[in-house]
Amino acid sequence: MKIYIAGPMSGLPRFNRPAFKYAELELITEGHIVLTPAILPDGLTQPQYMDICLAMLRCAEAIYMLKGWEKSAGATAEKALAEKLQLEIIYEEGAV
Repeated sequence: MKIYIAGPMSGLPRFNRPAFKYAELELITEGHIVLTPAILPDGLTQPQYMDICLAMLRCAEAIYMLKGWEKSAGATAEKALAEKLQLEIIYEEGAV
């Protein structure tokens, strides 16, 4: 299954990339194809990041919500699009 990882990045140390990488490795180990914004370079604007991320999300069959996603405007928007596209929504253990 193609899974997009969503979660908080802005304002967090190292943009929360370690949490994204951990989830990515877990999902790959389970045999999934993973799409993650954590691979994007630093230096783009927020609208540019969202444009790329929403394109990745539209290629996915599911969205994986990292802990803390509800505090992120970007992840909240990604979840809303995933719901609209009727993608499967998977929550990291402990996330609601």
